[in-house]
Amino acid sequence: MRTGELMDLAWRLTARAEGRRAVLGLAGSPGAGKSTLAEALVEGLRERYGADAAAYVPLDGFHLSNAQLDRLGLAARKGSPPTFDVHGYAALLRRLVLEPDHDVYVPDFDRTLDEPVAARHVVRPGVRLVVTEGNYLACDLPGWPDARESIDELWYVEADREERRRRLVERRLAGGRTAGEAREWVRSNDMPNAEIVEASRASECVKLSFHWSGRE
Repeated sequence: MRTGELMDLAWRLTARAEGRRAVLGLAGSPGAGKSTLAEALVEGLRERYGADAAAYVPLDGFHLSNAQLDRLGLAARKGSPPTFDVHGYAALLRRLVLEPDHDVYVPDFDRTLDEPVAARHVVRPGVRLVVTEGNYLACDLPGWPDARESIDELWYVEADREERRRRLVERRLAGGRTAGEAREWVRSNDMPNAEIVEASRASECVKLSFHWSGRE
């Protein structure tokens, strides 16, 4: 699907929300293009409807820190479901729906630092649509259904397996890994995580599943 079509579908959620703030969720495997699409939707909707039309809220801001991963023995599984603070993420989504009258600060993940960073984004009081994205939003593992309670509609973003693998290797290279380290991390961690996500693709909570071309 093209970005313009997706913008039209996303904005319709604001009418259905009947005056309250709407939340659109994007699920999909690592490397599928979720964050790029979310940012494109928010930018496009702001251009059409004004600066407060939409805001971006990434699940990646709820990665556990490296110190916590070491404490839990999960450093080698970074990016898997238990390495996220899903309850914190669900609580933030509830705040965004229930507390529309003040700024809500949103964390992000810094790939250079390889750590979450607090308050990189802000959702202003006038924002009508929140676009949030993350690998596991369609999963029924503990905590994720709680997060979905605040999401009005959930879409699944697809991409070819080898294309995702290529993007993920490039991501790891950009993060400072050697070529061998990047390929091994993708093989042993990112692709197994993708299998968990792919199992959720057919969930009844997914309202739209598509390949995003990245073009208008």
